[in-house]
Amino acid sequence: MSRLDVRDLSIRYRAQGGHVHAVNGVSFSLDAGGSLGLVGESGCGKSTLATALLGLLPETAEVSSGSIALGGDDLLSLPAEDLRRRRWTEIAYVPQGAAVALSPVASLHRQFMQAWDAHRPRDPAAARRRAEELFRAVELAPTLLDAFPHQLSGGMRQRAIIAMSLLFEPACLIADEPTTGLDVIVQRQVLDVLKRLQRERRMTLVFVSHDIAVVAELCRSMAVMYAGEIVEIAETRRVLKAPLHPYSMALRRSFPDIREPAQPLISIPGRMPILHAEPTACVFAARCPFARERCRRERPRLRPLDGGEVACHYAEEAGAMAEAFRRDDVWDRVGA
Repeated sequence: MSRLDVRDLSIRYRAQGGHVHAVNGVSFSLDAGGSLGLVGESGCGKSTLATALLGLLPETAEVSSGSIALGGDDLLSLPAEDLRRRRWTEIAYVPQGAAVALSPVASLHRQFMQAWDAHRPRDPAAARRRAEELFRAVELAPTLLDAFPHQLSGGMRQRAIIAMSLLFEPACLIADEPTTGLDVIVQRQVLDVLKRLQRERRMTLVFVSHDIAVVAELCRSMAVMYAGEIVEIAETRRVLKAPLHPYSMALRRSFPDIREPAQPLISIPGRMPILHAEPTACVFAARCPFARERCRRERPRLRPLDGGEVACHYAEEAGAMAEAFRRDDVWDRVGA
């Protein structure tokens, strides 16, 4: 089993006239067999962080600082061929859209074979046995291996991708919004499969999602991202019950809760900033109803508090902030 350690990771994209900073000083650790959900709005840096863990950033992206260690080895310093060999065998990926990730002109069995041949000596019989075993593990009939992707439903394709990612029993699995676009019944099937496999195989799991409810179902820990930073990280139950960062509170209130059906949902005014330079102030200050002068001139750093970590100058006032979020006029303070 392998521990995942990310330290002070910063990633930027080359753009016309300069750079766009997508991930800024992100740090977290995940013990072997642990599960972490990365949540936040679209554009907050979740997928950039996920692809960086796999060494699959596009050519326009560059890691400007930091390290990514899996089992003690810094993946960023590995030669390209060494990193390629570790993908799929030690760290694997479940993409957001199986329909795009799977080849439409090859049977699922052939695609399993292609992955096998890239990492192991050619052995069609062994590869077939392994593929059938994994299809059973994700509750698919082994006969479906001879089907083409278009012959499967969306949920079946997603489970087939999960099976393929587990071909060599990787120690770490990165799942990038694998339930997006699926109906709630199929989402439940996919989540149940991931939960059971993660428990049985003791995989380290990083699950990327914009949906807090999905992360609450699957992950023991949660990291809330905003504008390239982790603004809060703690056990999932603690973040949901008593969030410390105003953005975590607002994100929590933007999803329905069957335990409080009368509670109104909120929409956060404004939009996430596009950062052409590393931030020097709180990245949420322009949209935060509790921002003060210090927030606009001094960047808060993650610090320990109440069993987790939070990047807010005034997190000790979280109780009063949470109470204010219950009032309809709380957003009148934004920009004041």
